[in-house]
Amino acid sequence: MTPATRHPYLDHRGPLAFAHRGGAADGLENTAAQFRRAVAAGYRYLETDVHVTADGRLVALHDATLDRVTDGVGRIAELPWSQVRRARVAGGEPVPLFADLLEEFPEVRWNVDCKAESALLPLLDLVGRAGAWDRVCLGSFSEARVARAQRLAGPRLATSYGTRGVLGLRLRSWGLPAAVRRSAVAVQVPERHGRVPVVDARFVRSAHARGLQVHVWTVNEAERMHRLLDLGVDGLMTDRLEVLRTVLEERGAWT
Repeated sequence: MTPATRHPYLDHRGPLAFAHRGGAADGLENTAAQFRRAVAAGYRYLETDVHVTADGRLVALHDATLDRVTDGVGRIAELPWSQVRRARVAGGEPVPLFADLLEEFPEVRWNVDCKAESALLPLLDLVGRAGAWDRVCLGSFSEARVARAQRLAGPRLATSYGTRGVLGLRLRSWGLPAAVRRSAVAVQVPERHGRVPVVDARFVRSAHARGLQVHVWTVNEAERMHRLLDLGVDGLMTDRLEVLRTVLEERGAWT
């Protein structure tokens, strides 16, 4: 599948509204309860992260450890699921298995940041068993991890660029020579990286010329949302569900 062939993951009218970690502003990031709130608010694209436990269970959690957001401690990769499942996010909500999330929300599409190499094969195996190729877009900062996922899964898997691909596209948008692969469906980026702007009109044009959508994270202010949508970006990831929904409603773009 080439970028000119639209992947089913992207079948949606208007800009894509992603609930980043389910809407992390509420303090229950990457929990089933928070994803339920996002779906109830009308979101059909959810963003999450995955790690794998010591005994091979794929969990939805951003950090490599339990320490920051749960009442548990330790590295997920070194803990069995029987221990991870006892941890509570914000003292109340359990860490979910990604398999359970796929099952609970069959109409939702997921943007999944594969945080560790050890999580890649379990993720691809789960997506295959669930028949969820149309519902998952895999991303990673690691270009090598994304490329490996593409080799293993082929064109049925939607992917975004890793860091190297983003850099290549940014250089090309400035008219500089750079290699840019063509097998992804999207480029998912911050608006800026430090003092360096990433998303501007030239970057968006360069991505669109290669058949790539532009999804920007993590955008929580209405003014920034409007500015980026005016540039022609194709999706926004936010922690603030009501803010993005209101912006899209004002533009007649909430579907």
